[in-house]
Amino acid sequence: MAWNAGGFHKPDAGELKKRLNAQQYQVTQENGTEPAFHNGYWNNKKDGIYVDVVSGEPLFSSLDKFDSGTGWPSFTKPLEPANVTVREDRSYHMSRVEVRSTLGNSHLGHLFDDGPVPTGKRYCMNSASLRFIPKEDLEKEGYGEYRKLFEKK
Repeated sequence: MAWNAGGFHKPDAGELKKRLNAQQYQVTQENGTEPAFHNGYWNNKKDGIYVDVVSGEPLFSSLDKFDSGTGWPSFTKPLEPANVTVREDRSYHMSRVEVRSTLGNSHLGHLFDDGPVPTGKRYCMNSASLRFIPKEDLEKEGYGEYRKLFEKK
């Protein structure tokens, strides 16, 4: 079974509170931030993709992940740009660019202009907003189309 964007309908808050743990809910639904260096994927070095924990939207690939030294998973670009939206965030007396998933409208993290080449971008994400799917599980999880990214050339 493949992931299907057309089949997604965002659950209401009560259902999400049942499906997500407290930190996942706080980050994705209440625009929270998890602790640096104390989250699931900041140091994940496995091959695979990262999807929205709420909607399942494919968001980022391990091929675009880099060690930013910040303690959060960081990526140079989205796997599927249409699945990521950005908007101005003026919370905490700062001006930043917030990153959200398109269908799930989950708060993912923030976008900065201090990343490596070729993009110069750093998509600094919260692990709590993501679910990692290892390359060997892509087919069974419905993301088989991304398997080719990890095949040796």
